[in-house]
Amino acid sequence: MQQKMAWAGRAFGFVWIGLLTIGTSLHAHDRRTLTIQIAGYAVIGAAMLGWALIETRTPPNTPAGRAMIFLLALVAGTSGFLCTSHNGALLVLFAAIAALIAGGDVALEAALAVAGVGIFGVMAGALAFGSTDAAALIGFPATMLSALFIGRHRRAYRVQAEQATALLERTRELQELQRHADVLDERTRIAREIHDVLAHSLGGLSIQIQAARAVLEDGNVGKALQVLDTAQRIASDGLVETKRAVHALRADIALDQELSTLTKTHNSQYGSEVDLRIDGEPRELPPAATMALLRVAQEALVNAAKHAAGEPIGLILAYDDGEVRLTVTNAIADGAPSALKTVNGGYGLTGMKERLLLIGGSLDAERRDDTWTVVATAPTPGPGPGPAPAPGSAPASASASASAA
Repeated sequence: MQQKMAWAGRAFGFVWIGLLTIGTSLHAHDRRTLTIQIAGYAVIGAAMLGWALIETRTPPNTPAGRAMIFLLALVAGTSGFLCTSHNGALLVLFAAIAALIAGGDVALEAALAVAGVGIFGVMAGALAFGSTDAAALIGFPATMLSALFIGRHRRAYRVQAEQATALLERTRELQELQRHADVLDERTRIAREIHDVLAHSLGGLSIQIQAARAVLEDGNVGKALQVLDTAQRIASDGLVETKRAVHALRADIALDQELSTLTKTHNSQYGSEVDLRIDGEPRELPPAATMALLRVAQEALVNAAKHAAGEPIGLILAYDDGEVRLTVTNAIADGAPSALKTVNGGYGLTGMKERLLLIGGSLDAERRDDTWTVVATAPTPGPGPGPAPAPGSAPASASASASAA
């Protein structure tokens, strides 16, 4: 639609300028000049018609071909030649339009050639018609060069606008890809947390079921019922922990408070004394670091219950400059694994190590004589004030021990 409006304006201008130029020359006595003007005007009209046909059949943003450049040069040269004739000054507008379009749509060399042909036409017309008007001989070429300059600026603006549009589109695509990646990352995190919670709960259930089987084999039904009650509590706690894990993915939690709750729960479920000590000033940690260290503590406590039931466990959370370190130690019986491998062929600690590596942390677990030691570290933003310990938990550089219920 915009292209049709532009050509409608050019057609109106062509007719109007023709009437003003040739209509006035009809009363002149110089028939030779009138004949040249009519012939030249017909050439301009034919060139503009061909120009219009090429534009309507060429897709947008397509570089101008040789035919278009030739027609622009023909319009500029013919108009330049006729503008120095009798009453032909208005014809310089056609040369200016040709230079303007060439400056905006074709390469610089071709645009300079179009403007050069127009200026050459002005000089040739001045010689042919004997024009000595210095203002016209300087003003007409200056008009064409100005139009060429405006066309180049128009081209630069259009190129910048196209680049900005392409950049905006690319930015939108990248944002969409980023949103998709964030969704996948969130799904992976949720799946990892649920997996770890279920592994922790099912590990506890496995221990209780084995204990119940052993008690039943001895014929102690009352004790078996107590073990089954404990198993039921573990299952219920597992469901609650699953909900808390999903909630923790979207809300910050205090690691020292969670560890205090975890030790009390372990004491009541497994009858093992857990000594929790917090060294340094507790501070807020990134959610990924908090969840990774909490899962390491859970896995280490379950392994301790499997390999050394009823034995005391030491748990130290130390806040250092640039990192937080979790150390879990427990006595271990003969025949326990010596690598990052849990009972029944599981690889819980190996999964924890992979999780810590993703956030720039580390995990070491090894047997030292009759003690199993797990050391996990995670980077922190730096020292600073953090949440206060939970009621009943150990203060900084203190020890909190809980006995079996």
